[in-house]
Amino acid sequence: MDALLQDCTIEDQRGVLRFLWAEGMKPMEIHRRMLAQYGQSTMSQRNVYEWVERFKSGRTRVTDEGRPGRPSTSRSRKASSPQEYRN
Repeated sequence: MDALLQDCTIEDQRGVLRFLWAEGMKPMEIHRRMLAQYGQSTMSQRNVYEWVERFKSGRTRVTDEGRPGRPSTSRSRKASSPQEYRN
């Protein structure tokens, strides 16, 4: 299959990662296999190792967990100085 799976979500990649890890594949090999299919869209090798550790610790979900605190609401450019926020 020559088609790369570049149009995917991070959850898609985490699901594949979890499956390959459950099959007994090592994190380095998982990253290599994912890189072959997802190309530039592949999560970093460090993230693969971190997610393998999460799955080893008993995590089963591939979605992000809620985080405490106020969610970001601004999508505009960042102000270059505190003065810009006041105007």
